[in-house]
Amino acid sequence: MNVQKSFMNHEQGTLYIVPTPIGNLEDMTFRAVNTLKEVDMIGAEDTRNSRKLLNHFEISTTLVSYHEHNKHTKGPELLERLRDGKNIAIVSDAGMPGISDPGTDLVQRAVEVDVPVVVLPGANAALPALAGSGLSTEGFYFHGFLPRKKKDRAAVLQQLQSVQVTLIFYESPHRLKEMLSHVHDVLGNRKASLVRELTKRYEEYVRGDLGELVDWAHSEQVRGEFCVVIEGADDVESEDSQWWTRLSVVDHVQHYIENDGMRNKEAIKQTALDRKLPKREVYQAYHVEE
Repeated sequence: MNVQKSFMNHEQGTLYIVPTPIGNLEDMTFRAVNTLKEVDMIGAEDTRNSRKLLNHFEISTTLVSYHEHNKHTKGPELLERLRDGKNIAIVSDAGMPGISDPGTDLVQRAVEVDVPVVVLPGANAALPALAGSGLSTEGFYFHGFLPRKKKDRAAVLQQLQSVQVTLIFYESPHRLKEMLSHVHDVLGNRKASLVRELTKRYEEYVRGDLGELVDWAHSEQVRGEFCVVIEGADDVESEDSQWWTRLSVVDHVQHYIENDGMRNKEAIKQTALDRKLPKREVYQAYHVEE
């Protein structure tokens, strides 16, 4: 067990997780600015992008590169400096480091060796998107980015199909159309909200059902980073509310093969899980009727 008292004197340095604005520089907090000025070093996802932010707030602290591609070499080096008593801040290009951004790996390393980790509150995209979506905020499930490959994405969406709280995803503009179409196919025509360019000049909310949002994405010039907020499953989902209820077992298996790129064995297994049937029963039905 590890008990951290964040603001006591420590022999080792402290790792600060510092969120940065997702668009509007006025969202930078006084505490974040002061922390970045006072630490010994700042690890940044993109030093060129972060340098602009530091220059704006007249922060001259040493800036080093720390990102997804060098974390296995740079992480141990930063950890060693922390253990030597240096204070280090981690920033990403925008928002909270470690949440769909680099930082998690270094936090885990620090926790393992009892280096204090202090997280500052600040700008992020997920919570403003949820608050302005018009959907339930009583509970939510944040997933971040769905997998790029259709088969992997389908597996994740199947797992989320019965989640009863509001779902939050991130998505890039060039993948939005495909992502929305796939979500609509798997989750059905739920209420949803697209939020793009949060805190920036062209901030926009598009609210409706998933079918309408799919049409919007195919008719508009899609630009900017998106938050996709989708209502959760009904409290009690009857068998009739499942997308596959009108399909035969064979068509159910074939759907996964043709639409999600699954192999026969994977499609049979997933169909069995959906229908709560023994896998051998689905196998026999598919191969006999096929």
